[in-house]
Amino acid sequence: MGKPTGFLEYERKDSITVSPADRIKNFDEFHKSLPLAEQTKQGARCMACGVPFCQSGMMISGMASGCPLHNLVPETNELVFKGNWEAAYQRLTKTHSFPEFTSRVCPALCEAACTCGYNGEAVATKDNEKAIIDYAFDHDLVKEPAPKVRTGKTVAIIGSGPSGLAAAQLLNRRGHKVTVYERSDRPGGLLRYGIPNMKLDKRSIDRRVQLMEEAGIEFICNANVGKDIPAEEIMAKYDRVVLCCGASNPRDIKAPGRDASGIYFAVDFLKEVSKKLMDNDYNADAIMEASDYTFGSLKGKSVIVIGGGDTGNDCVGTSIRLGAGKVTQLEMMPAAPVCRAESNPWPEWPKVLKTDYGQEEAIYLFGEDPRIFETTVTEFVKDAEGKVCAVKTVKLARKVDPETKRMSMEPVPGTEAELKADLVLIAAGFLGSESYVTEGFGVEVNARTNVATAEGAYASSKENIFTAGDMHRGQSLVVWAIAEGRKAAAAVDESLMGYTNL
Repeated sequence: MGKPTGFLEYERKDSITVSPADRIKNFDEFHKSLPLAEQTKQGARCMACGVPFCQSGMMISGMASGCPLHNLVPETNELVFKGNWEAAYQRLTKTHSFPEFTSRVCPALCEAACTCGYNGEAVATKDNEKAIIDYAFDHDLVKEPAPKVRTGKTVAIIGSGPSGLAAAQLLNRRGHKVTVYERSDRPGGLLRYGIPNMKLDKRSIDRRVQLMEEAGIEFICNANVGKDIPAEEIMAKYDRVVLCCGASNPRDIKAPGRDASGIYFAVDFLKEVSKKLMDNDYNADAIMEASDYTFGSLKGKSVIVIGGGDTGNDCVGTSIRLGAGKVTQLEMMPAAPVCRAESNPWPEWPKVLKTDYGQEEAIYLFGEDPRIFETTVTEFVKDAEGKVCAVKTVKLARKVDPETKRMSMEPVPGTEAELKADLVLIAAGFLGSESYVTEGFGVEVNARTNVATAEGAYASSKENIFTAGDMHRGQSLVVWAIAEGRKAAAAVDESLMGYTNL
């Protein structure tokens, strides 16, 4: 423990957040780090608990508690307090592949499980992590070592999201020749095209990929394995294959009028905006004024976002930046309580109401929370040209089956309504992996269409084919994907060498 009384002497202080009025003018990251001297005080707040739940990564009541990477949180916090940033970086990267990603987009499972948060404010571990990795990049500490000896073994990684990148990094360090295939035009997967630039600047991905390329990892983009490149060709060419294609099959809304134009999946909408931003060298003005999107200009338009998760919130924030006149977000479930319920004790993940950046911006701009809870769409209304012009909705209420005790959300008669809609974005989650990949490689899938493996394992039903990330566990967090990629790398290495030191 760096300072035994630190949690009593210092209050939690978060990174500086750019106001909604200013940040909606661009697509820049809007969380600004504290001065390092101030950040050290946040490291001093760590209690160095006898049982550090922050690094446990346990599942409690079906929810993650603590970091799945098992980052050595008390140790890094102590080094932050002492201002020993280089040692803090070395300690952090013993367990973590890409702190620059999670310190920006992770919901901070470590903080939710922090003992200091039981009776007060949790330690600002996420901001401490960001300060560590930003310092390391600023001082040229971040290296990607090329292996001194090659094993002669070859591995193909299909998909360059967080799990694919993590697996590629460790397998390359071990000495295997790694090639990463990506169906999009740039590496990064979900990091690149599923998360807006204001949450994760894409140049941080480019910086990391460049280091990996210099260390010998090959990236092949615009390569849709299973379609453009036969899976048989990949299996014949490489000793092992790791499927890291994500849970990229979006859940649709089956309602009358779904064939109307002007209805898009959120992932396609976000990808198009991110791609235009990168193609225009991050010139926000050029893309905010553009009207050549497939969905047209949003200036003054009414946007309906269906879905209440992170992706739905990202659609709200992106639509606002593109000039939408009104944004409404529909959520099927009731609003979570403002405070923890007695049935949701620490250190479980706190199921409480969260107002994220997009909702904050909508409240600032339109004067009200964009979310309408316990509501679903019953029909998409088309105009004479076949374009969506409104959505019909109905309120929902919880209903528990007295026999099975299963809960469902049922329509409430008499609560029907109609909302104007010039654009509808479906952000209802993902159903699992895409069949052309799993069928191409001949791997078994489970009931949720994720690649099937033994419990806690990463080898698929097909010899020499492994899997990791959302394609393995279903739609999840970036931190889980990185953890899975690292574990899958160890499994692949052991299968190739008979043992592993990863």
